[in-house]
Order: sequence, then structure tokens, then C-alpha cells
Amino acid sequence: MVSSSAQLIFVCFFILFSAVATTATDHIVGANKGWNPGINYTHWANNHTFYVGDFISFRYQKTQYSVFEVNQTGYENCTTDGAVGNWTSGKDFIPLNKAKRYYFIGGNGQCFNGMKVTVLVHHLPPPPTSATVAANVKASDSAAPLVFREGMVGLRAALVLAVASIWFGSGWI
Repeated sequence: MVSSSAQLIFVCFFILFSAVATTATDHIVGANKGWNPGINYTHWANNHTFYVGDFISFRYQKTQYSVFEVNQTGYENCTTDGAVGNWTSGKDFIPLNKAKRYYFIGGNGQCFNGMKVTVLVHHLPPPPTSATVAANVKASDSAAPLVFREGMVGLRAALVLAVASIWFGSGWI
């Protein structure tokens, strides 16, 4: 039979090393201007970094516009021939599931009025290593409380540290 202290250690390590939850970003095309003619979407896209798992959202009048995902030729020539996706809800959330370049255009000839955008989706960056985190801690901060800035990983580590300090500090073993 496994002792309760061994079970607690197992639970702490499981929490610490379980899959890291990541937060996807929803990139709203055109920000507050939405998906409309006459907007420089190239400039908008160049000011965003897209990662696998993010979403690209198009907001528009559904009775006037639509969105097509096309290949590079369709993007350059403003044609929907061979489109791989078509959205018409006026509030479209499109997952960016692969690291690649995506091409989107407006239907009904609106691509010729500037309703086109291309985005390059990158793989997620690797999580920070303990060496990276340690390098960010200054010697002068050694007496300061430990602050975690790594989302769920930081929360899990804080939980494990809290349980371990209570457990080992109280002489439970």
C-alpha cells in the first residue's frame, strides 16, 4: 500500500508536469473597423503575430459581405475558384490550426476593393526553461516574493511550492 505522503508527492508532481493550458488569441480582422472595403489589411496583419491554435475573426454586415479562404493564386487574382472555405455569418471565427500562410478574400468582387488579407501562422514558441526563468531573477530580488508570470505553469508551480512548503515545513513526514 502506498503511504499518503507518497500519494501527495505524486499528485503534486502530476499537477506540475501535466499538460500546459495555452490561451488562443482571437485576432479580429480590421479591429474596430471590421471587414469592410478600403482598409489596409496588410498593415493590420503586419502588426499581429499569429500562432497555431489562434483564431482569425471577421466582423461584417452579413447581407453585404462574405469571407473566402483561397490559395495564393486566388488571393493575387481575387478569385474564389478552388476556395477551401466560405463564411457568411457576419461574425466568423476561423481556427488557424496549421503553421502556414493563410489567404482570405471578400466575396462578390469586394477583394478588388481591398477586402483581402494574408496571415502567416507560426508554431507555438517553446515554453521557457528553468534556466530562462532563473536568468530573469535578479540577485537583488532574492528577498522579494516569488511572482509567476507564466500563466497556468506558474499557477501549478505556485501550488506545488505552497503544498510542499506547508508539508515539509510542518514536519508531516
